[in-house]
Amino acid sequence: MWYRKYWINRVEEAWQRRTVVWLYGVRRVGKTVLCQSLADTEYLDCELPRVRQALTDPEGFLSGLVGKRVVLDEVQRLDNPSELLKIAADHYPGVKVLATGSSTLGASRKFRDTLTGRKAEVWLTPMMSQDLQDFEQNDLDHRLRLGGLPPFFLSKDLPALDYEQWLDSYWARDVQELFRLERRDGFRQLLQLLFVQSGGILSLNRLAKQASISHTTGRNYLEVLETTQVVHLVRPYSTYRATEITSAPKVYAFDTGFVRHFRGWNQLRPEDFGLLWEHYVLNELNARIAYPQVNYWRDKRGHEVDFVLAHPQAPLIALECKRSVATFEPQSLFAFRKVYPEGLNWVVGPDVAPSFRRRYDDLEVEFLSIDDLNLRLTQLKIT
Repeated sequence: MWYRKYWINRVEEAWQRRTVVWLYGVRRVGKTVLCQSLADTEYLDCELPRVRQALTDPEGFLSGLVGKRVVLDEVQRLDNPSELLKIAADHYPGVKVLATGSSTLGASRKFRDTLTGRKAEVWLTPMMSQDLQDFEQNDLDHRLRLGGLPPFFLSKDLPALDYEQWLDSYWARDVQELFRLERRDGFRQLLQLLFVQSGGILSLNRLAKQASISHTTGRNYLEVLETTQVVHLVRPYSTYRATEITSAPKVYAFDTGFVRHFRGWNQLRPEDFGLLWEHYVLNELNARIAYPQVNYWRDKRGHEVDFVLAHPQAPLIALECKRSVATFEPQSLFAFRKVYPEGLNWVVGPDVAPSFRRRYDDLEVEFLSIDDLNLRLTQLKIT
């Protein structure tokens, strides 16, 4: 049993805010193992018929759990999961419930009530920096190559067949059951194309044409993929100035292992590591920050800042990802700060130890490791 301390603390903190917590994340990201590692908590697997039968009487079930904590794993298997969770939140404050699923609550037709104001949410991402320490395998190159799904990361070899089987399971268990989509071939083709171009500007018209589907179908499929956290759209930061890109999002696959697999990268070159490092930093931000919005910035001259963090109570942060900070060039940050002069400039790289600052004319840049990044986010109170 692996104890993922960061995520255990996240669940415990969420339970302090609400008695009902929704834990979600992609298939095989580790939700079940995390739930089973929680102390003093009863674990119930809703895929089992006897468990589903016991939950047909929500009041009778919950009345026997007063003062206890219970996990309802794969709660979407119930006929009316939102009814049970709503009753727990409204009428049984002495029962703490952790419910799990593969998508955000309300993505499925089964959830007739999204429990707005009644629940806390925890998004379990693929393995991040604290997880590498907890797994006692702090091998970044291995993490970038095989990805952050624990069963894949713990493999010694490249499990090529496992990536394909994961897609089959995702289609059958998540997409079909939750969304009832048709045309498996078109959906999978679009997904693979998105994985191949991960980290680039999204051109849905072009990708839909390549997948032999309509633009409308492609948009619907993309919404499903984003809702289930299989792809992330990073939208441009803009105040709608004439020089800025204002509408074209960038698309990122949820995991570095899938990017490597579908790009056919058996041997990684330095530039390949750079792209995967950018994905890894985004994963860290998704795991850490207390607000969901991560943007990028680009102007019409081609200057681009990898990520922009705009929090109402913190300075505007421009963040660049560099596999080697020796390759950093400040031109894009100069262009960004010409438009937005106030804020913090960070370059995050795996070869930074310790952190340091450097000036480029009037531009001050702070070079950070992942641990330094997390510390700075905590100091700014945006984690």
